[in-house]
Formats: sequence, structure tokens, C-alpha cells
Amino acid sequence: MCTDGRTPAALIHNHDPHMTGPRTQSLLVGVSGGSCSGKTTLVRTLIDRMGEHNISSIEHDCYYRDLSHLSPANRARPNYDYPDALETTLLIDHLVSLRKGKSTKIPVYDFAHHVRDNATTTVHPREIIIVEGILIYSVPALREILDLKIYVHTDPDIRLARRLQRDVDERGHTVDSVLRQYITTVRPGHIQFVEPECEFADIIISGANDNADHIKNIATKLNDLLLISKK
Repeated sequence: MCTDGRTPAALIHNHDPHMTGPRTQSLLVGVSGGSCSGKTTLVRTLIDRMGEHNISSIEHDCYYRDLSHLSPANRARPNYDYPDALETTLLIDHLVSLRKGKSTKIPVYDFAHHVRDNATTTVHPREIIIVEGILIYSVPALREILDLKIYVHTDPDIRLARRLQRDVDERGHTVDSVLRQYITTVRPGHIQFVEPECEFADIIISGANDNADHIKNIATKLNDLLLISKK
């Protein structure tokens, strides 16, 4: 349950303060929630449903600060679940450029070595731009430019199991290191920064169940906002 007592459901606020007039720029949509809550699955499903020609997506995780100046041993020490671990000002700059209709190159982050890759990924402006990340609502400057904010709530045991599988299989971490990080920074960071974010959400859904109906509602909401923007 979220901190304000609301149960996860397709809870959609009736007010849209950013959509009171015509829009000529991209619609910015946030998708937040705890680590491995199901954010990426939701984003991919929305893209499949609405078409990749209509949606571009950016992961806040790509903006983790480059730690190549530190030794490999010291790169594991910083708290990656604290907002300052990410270069959010750069993300905001990129979102502003996309809203102006300009393609932008975003960083590629190497999670195994905690450094930014030399390569970049080009993101093109679309009618909808989705920003995904655990901490996107904890930074007021980023939160305030989002037109619609979605929060994915999933119980801690499910998120931990998913994180163990992901970090071992995809990021080259050991089970011990994943559990140690979860206990020392991930869980405390979730309680301090992520869980309170649900109070800012316009839509709250569960990331543990079949969300076909909720996703349909979100897609309908996005289409409605786009229609409003074109009037």
C-alpha cells in the first residue's frame, strides 16, 4: 500500500493542470515505482499498444554519473539509490530539446563497471515521451514538467526476487553483492525517496498482476490527452 493509504489500482485523477490549453509539444509521461516493480514492462506494453512511431522512451538509469575516475573497487561504494547519483539536470535538458522537436543523444551506462559508455543512443521526438525511473518524482524540477505521472506498486518480496535475477543474469553481479546492496541502500532508499513518490501520481497500478485492463485505461487516458492537445 502506498504511503497515503491508497491501494494500487487504476486510480486516475480528474484534474490535469498541465493540459488546460492547446499543446504543440510532446506529452511528457513519467513511470516510476520501486526497483524491478514492472516499470519497463509497462512502458514496453504501452509502446506495443500505441505504436513506437508515437512514443519515445528514456530511462533515468542512463543518467547515472560516470565514475571512471574512481578505481573499480571504489565504484561500488557510492549510494546509487540517492537522487544525487544521477545527472538529472542533463535529463531535463534533453527532455526540453525533445519537446522543441529536436532529436537528442542520451548516455549509455555500463552497470557492470559503473561508467558511461563512449557510445550514445539517439532519441527522436514523438507525440509521447515516457520517462522511466525510480527517482523521477523525487526531483521537483523534473516532476513539475511531467504531464502525467504513473506509479507502479509491487510488493518488496517480488521486487527483490526480480532484482536478484536481473542483476545476476544481466549485470554480472553476485547474489551476495545484490543482497548487500539491497539491504544497505536499495531498501532504505526506497523507503526514503521512492515510496513517498506515489502521492504525486495521477495513476497507480500494481506491477505484480495482469494489468491488461489498467494498461487499456492508461492508453485511453493518453489518447484523450493527445486529443485535447490538438483542439
